[in-house]
Amino acid sequence: MRKKKFDFYPGLPAKNRPFTLDDLVCGVDEAGRGPLAGPVYAAAVILDPSRPIEGLRDSKKLTEARRDELAPIIKEHALAWAIAECSHHEIDTINILQATMLAMRRAVEALHTLPTIALIDGNRCPQFTVSTIRAHAVVEGDDKVHAISAASILAKTARDAALVALHAAYPEYAFDQHKGYSTALHLERLRLHGPCPVHRRSFAPVRALLEPDLFESAAA
Repeated sequence: MRKKKFDFYPGLPAKNRPFTLDDLVCGVDEAGRGPLAGPVYAAAVILDPSRPIEGLRDSKKLTEARRDELAPIIKEHALAWAIAECSHHEIDTINILQATMLAMRRAVEALHTLPTIALIDGNRCPQFTVSTIRAHAVVEGDDKVHAISAASILAKTARDAALVALHAAYPEYAFDQHKGYSTALHLERLRLHGPCPVHRRSFAPVRALLEPDLFESAAA
């Protein structure tokens, strides 16, 4: 029986693929753009065609347990992978979009084997300092390109682990439960205790507590 060919690009028709068989392709995705605290993470993954991984998809569509199962498999099977971050200080300095692009660039350029093309989840691409790397945005790519799915999982699990570590330093905010997102629990703790050192001061719910007069004037 002939072995079924594995499709690494299930949502990207062959005629729309911006690369050739000569390209070394990596997938890139981020985690943590929306939260009110902590860094934003990005990951880059070059998958090994000879070692396909079953079950790759957008990390948001997987349970935490399944992401934790897949992350070490991705690291073991991939030709190359890297994870990078931008701190809350960098986010407040250059804004979350630019910080996300910077984290993506850091992840790609940290790969021990550099790709010739990086497929980026979303509609924007980072600017690489390595001129030989092309970038191509793929909207909803984390469910269309397995390498982007893998990057999504690595970025998400790395950021979740970082927020659990922050919980040990700031247990009153329950970072281990909401991972910094603006849930009702997080907003309640934020109002009760005020922002801590890892909160993103440029984000409105945090800034409103730090500069209440400014927000009250704008609402008047």
